[in-house]
Amino acid sequence: MNSHIKRLTSLAQYNIALTHLLAQCIKSGASLGFNTCNNTQPLSAYWEAVDMQLTSRIFLGYFCDNTLVGCVHYTRCLKPNGVHRAEVEKLLVHPQYQRQGIASALMQSLECEAIKQGIELLTLDTQTGDNSEKFYQTINYIKCGEIPHFVRDSNGLFFSTSYYFKKLFSTS
Repeated sequence: MNSHIKRLTSLAQYNIALTHLLAQCIKSGASLGFNTCNNTQPLSAYWEAVDMQLTSRIFLGYFCDNTLVGCVHYTRCLKPNGVHRAEVEKLLVHPQYQRQGIASALMQSLECEAIKQGIELLTLDTQTGDNSEKFYQTINYIKCGEIPHFVRDSNGLFFSTSYYFKKLFSTS
């Protein structure tokens, strides 16, 4: 199997693949900001919105034999006092490809890109108690807090979200 990570500067040609990837991750139980994937139009619209904002984002896709099976991106802070930081968003790996090191490879590549751009601090959030918490802790992200009652699932149940950070380097 031939696999590689590619920085994507346009998502238009990948919209269908990204929509499918997001839908499969939601179906597998991931909390990704959408309660359901029965209607893929909001998922597709999400990727269209991200595509329009790529000037402030770095977007990486993971390909196996030219099939997009994973992705992650970060958004730079645009505030003058926050240009040193970025927020990691939508680390996704298709359920059939999980537990093969793809998420780790994507995060390592993302961190390298961030360092090249002078970003010192990455932040992210994830649903409290989700398997992703263990993953982020394994790759040295530090949990700094939780907000209760933050998200609601399709059944109306509320869940907390946990916030994490990783300091990549320090210039001071």
